[in-house]
Amino acid sequence: MKHPVIDSLEDLRTKHKKLVNPNEQVKESMSSLDKFALKITNKVGSIGFFFIILTWTICWLGWNTLGPKEMRFDPFPAFVLWLFISNMIQIFLMPLIMIGQNLQAEHSEIRAESDFEINTKAEKEVETILMHLENQNQLILEILKKIEKQEGDTAKT
Repeated sequence: MKHPVIDSLEDLRTKHKKLVNPNEQVKESMSSLDKFALKITNKVGSIGFFFIILTWTICWLGWNTLGPKEMRFDPFPAFVLWLFISNMIQIFLMPLIMIGQNLQAEHSEIRAESDFEINTKAEKEVETILMHLENQNQLILEILKKIEKQEGDTAKT
């Protein structure tokens, strides 16, 4: 008959499968179009992109409001061309950003599953270690009792 601690350690070793890095798993499963959408989402969601759009808007509206009348190409106050270009940018970026956000959410779910798996394994390992320590304590107590008994027997003689 095997010892329960040894059995549980062997169970852990046989059930312990190698962990997969969720970042690598996601990278391998992504197509080139997915990677493109993710890059766009990351770039558009940056402060740099905000400043590019802000600068472009200030320059465009400033030139067409304050520039020489004969050189203005988008008449004040309608700014029709600016509105058209801005709307086209929004129309094209919105679906790409949504696709990128869906990919990021999928990646987040895979990481959460991986974290749960790691935590579950760690819990089992901690339980095994605690069980091992408990059995060691019992063995030490039994040894101490035997030593005390032997000392008591030798003191009587």
